[in-house]
Amino acid sequence: MPTSGIGSEINGGVGLTALMVAAARAIETHRPDSLARDDYAEHFVRAAPASAAWPVRPQDVPDGDANPLWGRLGRYFGLRTRVLDDVVRDAGNRQLVLLGAGLDTRAFRLDWRPGSVVFELDKPGVLTFKQDVLDAVSARPRADRRVVPADLCAEWAGLLDGFRPGEPTTWLAEGLLLYLPADAERRLIETVDRLSASGSTIAYEVKPVRDVPLVRDHPIYTSTMAQTGVDLLALFDRGQRPDSAAALRALGWTARIHTPFDFSRQYGRGPLPEPPPDALDSNRWVIAMKP
Repeated sequence: MPTSGIGSEINGGVGLTALMVAAARAIETHRPDSLARDDYAEHFVRAAPASAAWPVRPQDVPDGDANPLWGRLGRYFGLRTRVLDDVVRDAGNRQLVLLGAGLDTRAFRLDWRPGSVVFELDKPGVLTFKQDVLDAVSARPRADRRVVPADLCAEWAGLLDGFRPGEPTTWLAEGLLLYLPADAERRLIETVDRLSASGSTIAYEVKPVRDVPLVRDHPIYTSTMAQTGVDLLALFDRGQRPDSAAALRALGWTARIHTPFDFSRQYGRGPLPEPPPDALDSNRWVIAMKP
């Protein structure tokens, strides 16, 4: 397993959050009541020096589900993985674009129709690390997988070589928009609309910036900092967030806004509300479709 030559993009900043989510997916994979399975996740965690000692099994987690990071937040990430897996399955589109793909392995995990293409956009260092790990375990995608080094704060539409604009597309921005400046988010939504045929779907996560100071000392964030060195709130863009759901509706999309707890109740697993201030209470998951 590769442990050298890993760029700073994966060993620091937002790259560390990709490893943290991978560790949560690994733990979720081995739960008896697992919502999502990702057999590649633990290999990413073990391959990076910054995360090599993190837990990848439920029995490795100090205090189990009572651990704010690997327990409650970990279950949040497991739930988010399952919800977005189901978005992809329910849409049934043969074209998936992962915006800020990180260590996503949907091209390998999910069943795909013949002719399906999965585009993975992220920073070059993240994608190189990811490919090294996948090659080390002889992973083979189940769809035509196209890796696209890109800066999502800049123009990226022209990098989608082989993109079929006449076909409906599923777009996932899993955990991405929290880190983008407002102008970049607006451009991303406009670009997605411009490239999307009828029947396209987009799903993404948002959190109102006004709520960030209220949860600064919440155990989820203090525990994450203590156990991984990741200050999640410091990575979030602190500018006023655009209302991208309203923007999509203005462009003719149908957009539904959910809390994570809606899906915890639906699946019977996942985090439930806690007394305020709850770090997860203001998180919203948006699922929109272009008629």
